[in-house]
Amino acid sequence: MPLTPQATPTTYWLEHAWLGTHVEPGVAVDTADGRITAVRTGADTPPPGATALRGLTLPGLANAHSHAFHRALRATVQVGTGTFWTWREIMYSVAGRLTPDTYYALARAAYAEMALAGITCVGEFHYLHHAPGGTRYSDPNAMGEALLSAAAEAGIRITLLDTAYLSAGFGAPPNHHQLRFSDGTADRWAERADALKERAHARIGAAIHSVRAVPADQLGTVADWARARQAPLHVHLSEQTAENDACRDAHGVTPTRLLADRGVLGPRTTAVHATHLTDEDITLLGDSHTGVCMCPTTERDLADGIGPAAQLQGRGSPLSLGSDSHAVIDLLEEARAMELDERLRTRTRGHWTAAALLRAASADGHAALGWDDAGTLEAGALADLTTIALDSVRTAGPLPRLAAETAVFAASAADVRHTIVGGRQIVRDGVHTLVPDVPTALAASIAAVRG
Repeated sequence: MPLTPQATPTTYWLEHAWLGTHVEPGVAVDTADGRITAVRTGADTPPPGATALRGLTLPGLANAHSHAFHRALRATVQVGTGTFWTWREIMYSVAGRLTPDTYYALARAAYAEMALAGITCVGEFHYLHHAPGGTRYSDPNAMGEALLSAAAEAGIRITLLDTAYLSAGFGAPPNHHQLRFSDGTADRWAERADALKERAHARIGAAIHSVRAVPADQLGTVADWARARQAPLHVHLSEQTAENDACRDAHGVTPTRLLADRGVLGPRTTAVHATHLTDEDITLLGDSHTGVCMCPTTERDLADGIGPAAQLQGRGSPLSLGSDSHAVIDLLEEARAMELDERLRTRTRGHWTAAALLRAASADGHAALGWDDAGTLEAGALADLTTIALDSVRTAGPLPRLAAETAVFAASAADVRHTIVGGRQIVRDGVHTLVPDVPTALAASIAAVRG
């Protein structure tokens, strides 16, 4: 059954808890009505009636950038050679075969995999709106509703980032693959997006696919829609140098400058990837406090490059993390990769502490998705928790006070033992409580899509 409100107050005893700056042993967390009501340190043993969570418990992790249907691409796109653009053709072929029913099944399984990886909230960058050829379903939001239902059934929260995708590139009409992405104009996109409704587990945001996919004179329409609703706004930015070159040819400026000039940047906006930036671009993003979502495993998998994450954060851009194409679903790997990729780029170590990387994976990721009341272990926050084993072959050995470093630099999604959303245990001892056989669900849903 889907995610439902917490029925009765529950106390969880955390053997070790990450409290934002340090690891604290013996912490009791009281929850009621889906929220944390108290955090009590100094609890050496579980209080009577408490559920013991042994290992290191973090706030739930936020996957700030997802394309759920890309889960069907795993391994397939590793055959042969090529670039982002050849990968995109394979992606289009999968997108063309999805229906609301098959998309629901695939997304439910992918979101259940996320829950098993400790992810309690996902930002779904959703542009697969219509039937092949661009015909609207009887419910114009049938595909988006499938994603909202899938997240509920998998037991996690979702921010549906409904995406405007109107052009094949700087004014060119959509190609035959992209017709099902397009509403024709930003005004028609906004009219359709208006019909989406928030619910307990779901919030509605907006996205601009990219500066090549939304004409410059319509960028403001999407930004205004998000601004009027105080909703998050996301945009793919400078993932490829070809996009930057085409933008300069069309408008004489970089994609970042174009977004700035059209009123898109700001604290509720998140730029995804931000890989190939000029110094001026970094200044524009940082000074406007535009967030940046890094997706290191996808950026490596597609041979995109290494973005200037440390410079962006130093200038004022909060960082979040996403699994994007789902080459793997592991937010601990994304956190680790951001630091390790920066080491490769600069040939120096220690750009972020483990605490800073965990914040990107939790509190700052939730903030990027419009869930400012999640991502921390404190009274009043949503009762979303993730527990990582400290006795696996990857995590055994280090001192408990180094548990945060162990989690970031050694653990993987396979070490997640418990995931709690709204005070309810969605994953218990490594088993999903709502989707009993996630591997079978994944295999069946992918087979149905690939034919």
